[in-house]
Amino acid sequence: MNVCGIICEYNPFHNGHKYHIGQTREKLGATHIVGVMSGNFTQRGDVAIVDKFKRAETALKNGVDLVIELPVAFSLASAEQFAQGAVFLLNSLGCVNTLSFGSECGNIDQLKEAAGAVCFARESDELTNYMKNGMSYPAALQKAIGKFYTDDVIETLAAPNNTLAVEYIKALDELASPIKPVTIKRKAAGHDSEVSADPEIASASQIRRLLQAGEDISAFVPDCDFSNIASLANLETAILSRLRYMSKNEIEKTPNVLTGLENRIYKAVRVSTNLNELLFLIKTKRYTLSRIRRIVLSAYLGITKNDLKNNPSYVRILGMNGRGKEILAAAECKLPIDTSLAQLAKKSDMAMKQARLEERCDNQYALALGRRQVCGLDYTAKPVILD
Repeated sequence: MNVCGIICEYNPFHNGHKYHIGQTREKLGATHIVGVMSGNFTQRGDVAIVDKFKRAETALKNGVDLVIELPVAFSLASAEQFAQGAVFLLNSLGCVNTLSFGSECGNIDQLKEAAGAVCFARESDELTNYMKNGMSYPAALQKAIGKFYTDDVIETLAAPNNTLAVEYIKALDELASPIKPVTIKRKAAGHDSEVSADPEIASASQIRRLLQAGEDISAFVPDCDFSNIASLANLETAILSRLRYMSKNEIEKTPNVLTGLENRIYKAVRVSTNLNELLFLIKTKRYTLSRIRRIVLSAYLGITKNDLKNNPSYVRILGMNGRGKEILAAAECKLPIDTSLAQLAKKSDMAMKQARLEERCDNQYALALGRRQVCGLDYTAKPVILD
């Protein structure tokens, strides 16, 4: 067996993802593929347009063998914490040989050099000074790296998927993981791009825009059930209501809220009457819009900094096929592993805490769907099992 891991969101699953999986099998020789996938909330600070079980099913029908869930606190975290949580889960399985990820550069040595540059710059006084002067973290990091490294390293880090790839490499290094990082060059559509050199490949962002506009997306995606899509707009009043209840102290406990930002959020909440207004009143040069989106959504869901102090405490299976069962048979998992969130919650106090957070957040996701659902489905949901 050559078990390869893929960290993904599949929001939604599209032909570019299918290409990546095919290249992982063909070029990297993967016999089995396990995907660590965000659940119903994503790293850009949004709801997943299709629920996690439908996305898991589509992934299984298109080349993934086992799908496990990245807990919500990590799926709504910074790129660094997102990568740390996902890599920790893959490493915990004890049978994964490689980690395959897409990148704009397609060069693993180039990405490793960039990862070293990021580690060095993060420890430098320059980064701290640039941020004190009001620069956003990404801009300050890029400028700090530019002081010590050549332009080609900066160019590598300017591309969004390269940046995430660097975080995967760093996370593997920090765990001293035996998993080998490998990269596949992205094809055609860039991250968030509205144009593509391939008529059958579009970015996930563009597909979501088309889907929400009611346009035909069949050229870009395999068969999937889009009959009940989710939108953050459906939660707008609930989000504004929840944040109006929060004190400055409660806001300060939200992940990625640095000292003083809670004041800005608190003031913005009191004069905002819609979500876009709230986001843009909070945003400054120092804080990117995607970071603000994650903070606002995390605050609404009740995710705190304490929820990211511990690694995931279990492996929750969303779906599998026959080869997925072979992965599980070969695994020497260091964590409790199960398809049932209810059973996993019983494994430890920390597992109970993380499972309850997952269930509470999914109860809110149920209200974001076009056809709303009842509470408690995360505890009763059945995994996707394919032959």
